[in-house]
Amino acid sequence: MPSRSSARLAALTVAAVCSAASTVALTSPAQADGLRIHDVQGTTRTSPYAGQKVTDIPGIVTATRTYGSSRGFWLQDPTPDDNPATSEGVFVFTSSTPKVAVGDSVTVTGTVSEYVPGGASTGNQSLTEITKPTVTTVSTGNAVPAPVVIDAKSVPAEYTPAGDTAASGSVNALALEPSKYALDYYESLEGMNVQVADTRVVTATDPYSELWVTVKPHENRTRRGGSLYASYDDQNTGRLQIQSLGATADFPVANVGDTLTGTTTGPMDYNQYGGYTLVASQLGTLKSGGLQRETTQKQSRGELAVATYNVENLDPSDATFDAHAAAIVNNLQSPDIVSLEEIQDDNGATDDGTVAADVTVNKLIDAIVAAGGPKYDWRSINPVNDQDGGEPGGNIRQVFLFNPERVSFVDRAGGDSTTAVGVTKVHGKAQLTASPGRVDPANDAWKSSRKPLAGEFVFRGKTVFVIANHLNSKGGDQGLTAQYQPPTRSSEVQRHAQAALVNAFAKSILDVQKNADVIALGDMNDFDFSDTTKILQGDGELWSAIQSLPRSERYTYDYQGNQQVLDQILISPAIRRGCDFEYDSVHINSEFHDQISDHDPQVLRFRP
Repeated sequence: MPSRSSARLAALTVAAVCSAASTVALTSPAQADGLRIHDVQGTTRTSPYAGQKVTDIPGIVTATRTYGSSRGFWLQDPTPDDNPATSEGVFVFTSSTPKVAVGDSVTVTGTVSEYVPGGASTGNQSLTEITKPTVTTVSTGNAVPAPVVIDAKSVPAEYTPAGDTAASGSVNALALEPSKYALDYYESLEGMNVQVADTRVVTATDPYSELWVTVKPHENRTRRGGSLYASYDDQNTGRLQIQSLGATADFPVANVGDTLTGTTTGPMDYNQYGGYTLVASQLGTLKSGGLQRETTQKQSRGELAVATYNVENLDPSDATFDAHAAAIVNNLQSPDIVSLEEIQDDNGATDDGTVAADVTVNKLIDAIVAAGGPKYDWRSINPVNDQDGGEPGGNIRQVFLFNPERVSFVDRAGGDSTTAVGVTKVHGKAQLTASPGRVDPANDAWKSSRKPLAGEFVFRGKTVFVIANHLNSKGGDQGLTAQYQPPTRSSEVQRHAQAALVNAFAKSILDVQKNADVIALGDMNDFDFSDTTKILQGDGELWSAIQSLPRSERYTYDYQGNQQVLDQILISPAIRRGCDFEYDSVHINSEFHDQISDHDPQVLRFRP
C-alpha cells in the first residue's frame, strides 16, 4: 500500500512549500473590487482567481499552523453568502511562523494558488491557498465563526460524481453539489471551521499522530467497530481523517472501536495522505472500546492448519521478533505451515549484495521456541539481488515455516531464483519438478516484484501443494479522494498479469490431478471483490476462502478508515468441496495503534 516518504519534514506536515511543479495554472478573470473568500473559492474545486493577485480579502483568523513546511493560518468570512457550494474559509500560506492570532480580524492581499499536495503526478485534488500574503490586522479578540457540524445527516450517501471525460476524468471543473456527493460536501467546507462529535475511531492512531473517525455510526460497521470497504462503489462517505494543531505528545492513542467523545473542532484541510482532514484546534476525549487481539482455534490432530502472515520487512535488527513469535504461538496457535511475506535478507535494507535470510528466519524460529512453540523448519529461495521490489536492499521474499513433527516437506532439487518450477505426472499423481521452486520467475509480470514460492508438503500421507505469494503493491494508485473519478488503479495491470500466472500454475496441477489439494496464499495486495481475485480464482480452479466468513469479518488491513482484504488464502475444489474447512482472519494488528505489522494473519484449517 502507499506509504509516506521518509523525507516528510514534520509529523503533522500536510503540504509542502508551493512550487511550480505542484501548482495548477489556470486562466483567471481580472481582479475585481470587494472580493470575499467565497468569491475566491468559487463553485468548483479550483478558484476562478487562481494565479491572480487579490487584495484586501477580509476574515477572522480561526487557526494557525506554526510547524513544518506548511506554515500559515486559516481565514474565514463571518458573513457568509447563501450559496452552500462556496466555502467561506481559505488557507493563507505564510511559509514562516504566522504573526497573527486566532480571533484577529485581518485583510489579506496575495496571490491565489491551487496547491496539489504531493504534486500533480499523485492525481490529488488541489487546495486553494492565498500565497505571498500581505496581512493587515483590523482588530483582535473577535469571536471565531461557529463551526459547521459534520454528522450523519449532513454528509450525502453518494461519494463522488464521475469525472469529466473531456478532462481525463477530472472533477475539478464540475460545479460542486454538496447536497448530493460527500466529496463535494467536504470540498465546500475547505478551509472552514468544522466540528464532529462523539465519533467512533475506524483507523487506529498511526506513527504520524493521525487517526480516522466516522460520522456515520451504522455505515458498513464491522463486528469490532471499523467500517468495511465492501466495493468500489461503497467508499464509506462518513470517514474523516483527524490531525491536531497541538503537540503530537498530546494526541490520543486510539484503537479501532474507541470513541472521540465530546467535540473535535478545527479547520477542514486537504492533504496528500488521505485527502479531507479535520485539523483539530480542540480534540475530543478518548474513550476506550476495549478492543482485544483475537486468538484462533487450535487445529485438531487430523486438521492441517495453514497460515499466511506478512511480517512487514522483518530483518535481524528489528525489535519485533518476540512479539511476532508470541503471535504465531498464541494467537495463531502454532499453525503447521506458515507462509511468511516480507522476510528481509540478513542485513535488512543495507544494499551490499547480501541475499541470504538465514539469520532473519532462524532468529524468528528461535523466538517461537522461546515462546513455547514448535521448532519450525523452513524452506525458501533467495531472490536475485535487488530484483524483487520492496525496500531497496532488503530483498524481501516468501518463506515457508513448517512444523516437522506434524508435516513433512518434499525436497526435490532444481529450484533456484531463476528456474521455473513445473508439474509432472508420477503414478497418476501431480508432482512438482522442484520443491521448493519459483513460479515462472523470468516472466515480465514479476519484474521488480516477488516471485511465488511453490512447495510440496505431506500431511498424514496426503500431498498438499502450497503456493506462497506477495503480489504487486498498490503503490502509485490514485487515492479515493483524487481529482480523477473514478481513480486510476495503475498497479492492477501488473497484478492482473501475476494473478493469471498463479491461476495457470494451480490449473497445471489440477490438470494432472483433478482432486489435488492446492492452496495459493499470501499478501495478494487486492480486495476480495477485485478483478485480481477473480483472475486468481479463474474458472473455479481456486476460491478465496475469506468469502466463507460473515461479511463484517472479511478484512485483513485497515487503510484510511476502510477495513479491507489484502491477504487471502485460496483453495482448490477438493478442499472447498470437503465442507470441513475453517477460515479465520485473526485480527491482531490492523486495528491497533501498537501493531507489529500492518497486516492481520489468516489461518485455514482442513482435513486433506
